[in-house]
Amino acid sequence: MLQSKLFTKAQKQAPAGEVSLNAQLLIRAGFVHKEMAGVYSYLPLGLRTLNKISDIIRQEMDAAGGQEIFMTVLQDRETWEKTGRWSDEVVDNWFKTELKNGTQLGLGFTHEEAIAKIMKNYVASYKDLPFYAYQIQTKFRNEARAKAGLMRGREFFMKDLYSFSKTKEEHDEFYEKMKEVYMKVFSRLGMGDKTYLTISSGGSFSKYSYEFQTVSKAGEDMIAIIDEEKRIAINKDDLTDEVLKDFAVKVDRDKLREEKSIEVGDIYSLGYKYSEAFNLKYKDESGQDQMVYMGSYGMSPSRLMGAVVELNSDAKGIIWPEAVAPFAVHLISLDQNEKALEIYKQLSQKGVEVLWDDRQIGAGEKFAEADLIGIPNRMVISAKSLTAGGVELKKRDSDQAEILPIEKLLEKFS
Repeated sequence: MLQSKLFTKAQKQAPAGEVSLNAQLLIRAGFVHKEMAGVYSYLPLGLRTLNKISDIIRQEMDAAGGQEIFMTVLQDRETWEKTGRWSDEVVDNWFKTELKNGTQLGLGFTHEEAIAKIMKNYVASYKDLPFYAYQIQTKFRNEARAKAGLMRGREFFMKDLYSFSKTKEEHDEFYEKMKEVYMKVFSRLGMGDKTYLTISSGGSFSKYSYEFQTVSKAGEDMIAIIDEEKRIAINKDDLTDEVLKDFAVKVDRDKLREEKSIEVGDIYSLGYKYSEAFNLKYKDESGQDQMVYMGSYGMSPSRLMGAVVELNSDAKGIIWPEAVAPFAVHLISLDQNEKALEIYKQLSQKGVEVLWDDRQIGAGEKFAEADLIGIPNRMVISAKSLTAGGVELKKRDSDQAEILPIEKLLEKFS
């Protein structure tokens, strides 16, 4: 892509009142536009990164046996009354509206009820189970205080997978598998070494549930790390002697290392709550009716995008991991557009995603914007680099640069 054709422009300042680092940098670099508190539009660079995060999640869900679907955002009142979650006294973050005929609707903040209702049409026998359906779509939550940029919004992108099993034992096997699947996602996003499987209260479905928390100064939560090697932690609010005993932790609690963290995913055993509400049954091998056992597995691509920025930035701007950068290479031409065009075409033919800064502006401005945007590989072609033998290649997270012959450069990125 030619940067001269990119309609977004870098900004020297973020909007007044935007305090979160991820939103400040993403707005200034032209990845997102802030519509209002907790509501952001994704611009060309931002959408490329959001799609790459979503694709990584999609690949891992598919590999785990997930089948992708797409459910409606509009939810009817009757469906949610079956589980009591329509009431504002039970769920206080609904966005609600109504049709012109007076029918009340809600904008989905999650989809357990909706998918249980759908699956009544497709589950009849034990032969139909288990299966796993997921979607990646926009959700709406009427947060009282939207904050932390992309990490706590009123409108956000969400992956939610739902498992449908014959028995608790069958569910538990998949549940354990999903712990590993989630960690694969975080590793591919470059945050695996900072992410912990975190034990939390399980609510009404099980004694414990599990979140995934990434250590960051920008986090809203606090975790106590109990096993560094296995990457296990406990939500500080759930840190009790009973929990420590259950997980065989031999150290009281003042010896545990506490860290601020960002919640980046959660997995829940739902049990029979939703299958009972919608009479979601199957006939077992003896012909007896049995309730389907459900689970829920959430992860937000937009929240992860904000978390990646919080973890990967410096005073100059964003430092994108290779896997989710909007482009692999930022090609900067300093009065060498003819030669740069040649390199641009050759890289593009090899399938390398390139943002070519072909604009007629000063070198200092080009370098500053490149650092702000944060593409991991910067190539500079200038009279000086050509005299030295080729093109200057520099990693965004390094101060060191090297001059490579154009042939070697093309080979390196092939």
